[in-house]
Amino acid sequence: MRGAVVAVATALVILGASIVPFATPPYVRAEQDRTDVGRLTGYAPAQLDAIAESLLGDLFLWQGDFGVTIDGSPVLSERERGHMRDVRTVFWGLIAVVLAAAALLLVVARRTRTDAAARLAAWRAVGNGARGLALAVVVLGVIAGVAFTAAFELFHRLFFSSGSYTFDPATDRLVQLFPMRFWAETTMFLGAVMFVLVVAVAWLASRRTVAWRRQVPIAMAEAA
Repeated sequence: MRGAVVAVATALVILGASIVPFATPPYVRAEQDRTDVGRLTGYAPAQLDAIAESLLGDLFLWQGDFGVTIDGSPVLSERERGHMRDVRTVFWGLIAVVLAAAALLLVVARRTRTDAAARLAAWRAVGNGARGLALAVVVLGVIAGVAFTAAFELFHRLFFSSGSYTFDPATDRLVQLFPMRFWAETTMFLGAVMFVLVVAVAWLASRRTVAWRRQVPIAMAEAA
C-alpha cells in the first residue's frame, strides 16, 4: 500500500512539473502567435502580451478577477470571467494535490534515509510511478491524437458545470484568445515534456534501485 501511494505521488509531481513551462506568459504568447490569435481577436502583439500577463496573474497568483481591459473596454464578458474563476478553482485544486504529493515524497525520503530496505522499496515505487505515468501518457496521447475534441469536451464535463464552458468562436474573446488549436498543440507539447520527465525519473529510479539493492545485504550483516 505504501508503495502504491509513493508511486501515485511520483506521477502527480511529474505531472505538476510538466505543466509549469506552459503556464507562463512567454509560452502562451508564442503559442498564440502560432495559432494566429492576433487575427482572430484583432489585438496587437503588445495588447496580447498585456492580456496574457493579466490573465495568468489572475489565474495563478490571484492578482485580480480576470477583469483585464484594453483601451478601457473589458476583454472578457462576465460569463467568460465566471468560467475563468472555475478554471482557477480546478487549477488550484491540482496545485494543492501536487504540493501534498511532493511533501509526501520528502517525508518518505527523510524517513528512509538510514534504512536501506525501506529506501530500496521507495525507489522501486518511484520507478513504478514514472513507468505507470509513461503508459498513461502514451494511451492518452493516442486518444487525443484521434479524438482530441471529444477528449477536450469530456474533460470539461468532468470538471465544470454543464453550459458554463461553451462559447462561440465568432463572438467570444475567451475562445478567440485560446482557440482549439492552441489547446491541441499545448496538449501535444505537454505530453512530450511529460514523457521526457518520466523517462528521466524512471532511469534515475532504476539506478538508485540497483545501488540500494547492494546496500541491503550490507545493512543486514551489520545489524546481525
